[in-house]
Amino acid sequence: MDGFSPTTEEFHQRPQTASEKTLAVLEAALLNTRFSDIVVAAQLPKSTVHRILAMLKTSGFITGDAERGFRAGPRFTRLAGRTLTELDVVALAEPIIADLAASTQCTVHLGEPGDEEVAYLFGAESQRPYRVRSRAGGSAWLHTTGLGKAVLAHRTIDEVQNYAERTGLPARTDATLTAIEELIAELEHIAERGYALDLEEHEVGTVCVSAAIFNHRGEPAYSLSISSLVVAHPDDTIEKFAPRTVAAAAEISELLGAMR
Repeated sequence: MDGFSPTTEEFHQRPQTASEKTLAVLEAALLNTRFSDIVVAAQLPKSTVHRILAMLKTSGFITGDAERGFRAGPRFTRLAGRTLTELDVVALAEPIIADLAASTQCTVHLGEPGDEEVAYLFGAESQRPYRVRSRAGGSAWLHTTGLGKAVLAHRTIDEVQNYAERTGLPARTDATLTAIEELIAELEHIAERGYALDLEEHEVGTVCVSAAIFNHRGEPAYSLSISSLVVAHPDDTIEKFAPRTVAAAAEISELLGAMR
């Protein structure tokens, strides 16, 4: 926050302009279908909410009624769809990744998972003379990387088993998880704590901590990792960056429209 934007509580405590009331009702109507719930969420009198909803319906931003429920109207969905298709995840994430690389003095990657591999979309290297080089433009098996495991952890057991059957869980190093039982157990652990570790599983001498990035539908569409050399972060000490990794992934998720 920049210190000038009001919190939700402050927003409703101070007198609101007509524009702010309209935005409050629009947001409430997009998140709730029942009129009573919209009134509670907007924290405005019923008559005010009713009047603003009528205006939003006329303009096409909201559709429905109190009996059938309210939902996003054609004008809103058209604008939202255009905005979402024009989102450039690299452009959105780049300043966050650059700040993270500078503050941790580690290499930070943004990945996009597919069915079997994760593509390295962008990377920011640390300024240390000895560092993990950016892998931007490359790809790797999902189960061998933190970027991939962070997303695999959100797939069903059947989906993970199908992935294992298709790929055969090939090993990159002696530390790579190549047994389906071990992989599933690790993915369950990742889902519980909210981040993944890669302890020399993809490349001997490198470690990383990763977290999933969610889109506006709540899907794990991308992932973020902080990588370092084992000589700088031996054993599992890279895990100290887990809170920063999770926070940065959540920030990018929010920019993509994900709900907190």
